[in-house]
Amino acid sequence: MKTTELFNLKGKVAIVTGGSIGLGAQMAIGLAEAGANVVVAARKVERCVALCEQIEAEIGVKALPVKCDTSLDEDCRNLIDATVKEFGTVDILVNNAGITWGADAIDYPMDKWQKLLDVNLTGVFRCCMYAARVMKEKGGGKIINISSTTGYGGTYPEAQNTVAYNASKGAVMVLTKDLGVKWARYNIHVNGIAPGPFVTHMTEKHFASVGEDVVKGANPLGRYGTEWDLKGAAVFLASAASDFITGATIPVDGGSHALC
Repeated sequence: MKTTELFNLKGKVAIVTGGSIGLGAQMAIGLAEAGANVVVAARKVERCVALCEQIEAEIGVKALPVKCDTSLDEDCRNLIDATVKEFGTVDILVNNAGITWGADAIDYPMDKWQKLLDVNLTGVFRCCMYAARVMKEKGGGKIINISSTTGYGGTYPEAQNTVAYNASKGAVMVLTKDLGVKWARYNIHVNGIAPGPFVTHMTEKHFASVGEDVVKGANPLGRYGTEWDLKGAAVFLASAASDFITGATIPVDGGSHALC
């Protein structure tokens, strides 16, 4: 198979949760540019509609907006059902939906802890499970779970006082490994991406409070991630180019993980 064919996603069907803005939108656009029809899922469906219209107009693939709160089981089921109804199958799932909450770990509000885990961990597993049932019947598929470099270990509270977020992202890495092992027999590849410092709607206030020099100084490349830095990793893990990889999480972080 030629290299261009290895990365070609033409005719594939890809779901991206939390896909309407930020890193999710970047990956949805990247998958579409590689040829995949995309399902953009998020809680605010109007944002999904806007991005789908942009993708169809500028790239020419089909794009379906779906309202989905991944903390709700019925929404996760409906996301897969709506995709199958529209496109007939699910080839690729990118679990990107996530939330965060900053607070001192010694006084962390337990309602925020539970809500965060419902989205960042349980929601990821739900979507994996329902998509895998479709993928198993069709002979395989690609699942990409979006973790974070905060999942590799502890963070100083001055830098990132987000104990529940960090714990959830570490758990996603282990979930990715375990499902990669368990579902290899179905030809379902389960891998992950651990982004480092990207400026998004979820991180911009935090980065502003910490200071640009501190954030950039925490990774060897000395910069934030750009609007295209996740595209390549997402397309790689969604395509035939990664057919001998499962259970892995790729850091896309400017080299910060190498400082551990």
